Amino acid sequence: MKLNDNCCTIVPYFNVAMGHIDDFKALGEKFVEKTQDEEKCLFYGFSFHGGIAHCREGYADAEGVLAHLENVGELLQQALEISELSRFEIHGPRKELEKLRGPLASLNPDFYELEIGFRK
Repeated sequence: MKLNDNCCTIVPYFNVAMGHIDDFKALGEKFVEKTQDEEKCLFYGFSFHGGIAHCREGYADAEGVLAHLENVGELLQQALEISELSRFEIHGPRKELEKLRGPLASLNPDFYELEIGFRK
């Protein structure tokens, strides 16, 4: 079955330093504000479980991912001053993941290749 889907999702988990969850949530508001006008962003938001923050985000393709990371780079640096990126996954079709391997190598993500499915 041929997939007709270029969508890429980023799956980051942050362990927020003790006493900084409210600071992280305030940064989350800034991330959302800065991201909402990105043309290729399909969805974006933060969820929390105790001191763990997760950013749920999806993009039309690899270019959307790269544009987003460039757009929020300064905010990400601020977030990493009060948290640790404990888990980082990138999900998408092989041809899109290949575009991200080099640029995202420093973040050491796990790449998950989409092989079966559909998109409406």
